[in-house]
Amino acid sequence: MGLLGVDLGGTNVRVGLIENDSLIKVESTPISKTDDAIDVVNDISRLIEKFAEDGISGIGVGVPSVVDVERGIVYDVQNIPSWKEVRLKDLLHEKFNVPVYVNNDANCFAVGEKYFGKGKNYENIVGLIVGTGLGAGLVINGKLYAGRNCGAGEFGTIPFRGKNYEYYCSGQFFTNEHNTTGEELSEKARRGDKRAREIYSIFGANLGEAIKLIMYSVDPEIIILGGSVSKSFDLFKNEMYASISDFAYTKSVANLLIEVSEVQNVAILGAAALYYDAAGK
Repeated sequence: MGLLGVDLGGTNVRVGLIENDSLIKVESTPISKTDDAIDVVNDISRLIEKFAEDGISGIGVGVPSVVDVERGIVYDVQNIPSWKEVRLKDLLHEKFNVPVYVNNDANCFAVGEKYFGKGKNYENIVGLIVGTGLGAGLVINGKLYAGRNCGAGEFGTIPFRGKNYEYYCSGQFFTNEHNTTGEELSEKARRGDKRAREIYSIFGANLGEAIKLIMYSVDPEIIILGGSVSKSFDLFKNEMYASISDFAYTKSVANLLIEVSEVQNVAILGAAALYYDAAGK
């Protein structure tokens, strides 16, 4: 039987069927704009039903919010105002009678890389999403680690230079400091714009500082970058590595791998990988 991964985004929900570690089929639908939280649950359920008639072994759900991982309760989804407290695990389990696992999107990214991407051969992984914000998921000793309140890996919120790491190490740096977007700046840099390249170099140095924080905190084998800004890795990697080079423990620098995710549909696969993580596959 297949396994389902559910990616709950800001405007759409996507469900994918995984068989033999391959994504076979994806269905999506817009999220209902409603004041009733159950309407959104029903959107998810209707998509799942398209796959469930052939039998499924489990469901993993990734959400852009805080989750009580043990009980599968989702809290305060920013782009879905009606979702203040939704017992998603229980609701889906009652309807489909299969194991259901729920976690936030950064954690899904990390465990998705563990089972489907560049983290396959490693036991200690940080999946670092560098996009509109800075989020991270942790795999420690081969298992996803979310912390007691699903807050492990929130490096972006740590104070840094009078603000926080997210301000300087995500797309916010380009919008707040330079009144542009990373995408626009990337296009200029690739056309040879000197100032655009300088800004990306500064960004790389900033990200290097965040990576040193991660190294001191977690000491991973590999950091895998995802998110929209990671697509411009070639524009900031040199300054990033230069920033990391003064880390106190030189052996740690030599041993650390930093890669960019190449997994297509990693949000769906990562959600499905919650099932593998729980089963200890």
